[in-house]
Amino acid sequence: MYCRDCGAKLTLRFLENEGLIPYCEQCGAFKFPFFPVAVSMTVVNRAENKILLARHAGEEDYKLFAGYIKKGESAEKAIPRELREETKLTAVKWRYHASRYHDAKDVLMLNFIVTADEGEIVLNEEIDEACWFTPEEAREHVIKGSTAEYFLLGALNELGRKK
Repeated sequence: MYCRDCGAKLTLRFLENEGLIPYCEQCGAFKFPFFPVAVSMTVVNRAENKILLARHAGEEDYKLFAGYIKKGESAEKAIPRELREETKLTAVKWRYHASRYHDAKDVLMLNFIVTADEGEIVLNEEIDEACWFTPEEAREHVIKGSTAEYFLLGALNELGRKK
């Protein structure tokens, strides 16, 4: 591990109430681990009876829509931007659902249930296919044991309680 400010090699040093934390001797400061944050979107139609899943470029499995939060951007700003960039659909409203650390990409995922208009889907180069599924079909198509499945099942449970 190296300091992101000066490039010096970091050592682990005990910090009260925190435990062992990377420390930069050159800067004289603790350097808490940094990892990116992304939004994950369980996209539903206005009737909340369809779920939009994506098959990303070069992949066979369907996932939820997701995207990194840009520096200086809030999660609430990233949601409509990412959905529009990837599908040209408009996010009408959204609400926070859950978070989970996604080890495969070393990212903290913030999941939102996003209501979108069912207009024409125009995909960008990141997505090969996007399809609306019933909740039952979405459960079948999402990768078992994945972060996407974790968020999808939780969102479907929340949506079911709402009705």
